[in-house]
Amino acid sequence: MASVQQNLSVFDKSQLPDATKMHFGIAVAEWNSVITGALYQGAYDTLISCGVSPDQIHKIDVPGSFELTAGAKFLASNYKLDAVICLGCVIQGETRHFDFICQAVANGLTNLSVMSGLPFIFGVLTTDTEEQAKERSGGKHGNKGIEAAITAIKMAGLKSQKTKNKIGFGG
Repeated sequence: MASVQQNLSVFDKSQLPDATKMHFGIAVAEWNSVITGALYQGAYDTLISCGVSPDQIHKIDVPGSFELTAGAKFLASNYKLDAVICLGCVIQGETRHFDFICQAVANGLTNLSVMSGLPFIFGVLTTDTEEQAKERSGGKHGNKGIEAAITAIKMAGLKSQKTKNKIGFGG
């Protein structure tokens, strides 16, 4: 796997769209809160460093990763947002529960994005161990929260550009 050897959270602000007028929602799963708290901090700090004002960021906590889809929809329904970042952590256990949760969240967020035209960003760690999750939430492999925030800015910029040119996401 190519990402095993690198920190993927490094980015160049000059390559990003202007985010100063963008509004973001962040849904954060409470399950594995040490990990998701670090993901949230990475995402929040990144948005702020890219010129987003704190009052342009709306956070909601949900019990677990499965509830991210509903929480994200709640955010999108109650605030005028340019993108919603969804942060969670699902660690493989001894049962198939891991598979069901990961699949449900991925499908749910994809469906929300496609149906609404609003970017819903999948910032959910799906790891085999807690150690791997820590490595991806501020450890040697960076912070997936940072990557999710950058993705949100890029997708919001893309959506804005497409809207400005009167071309839909579908072509």
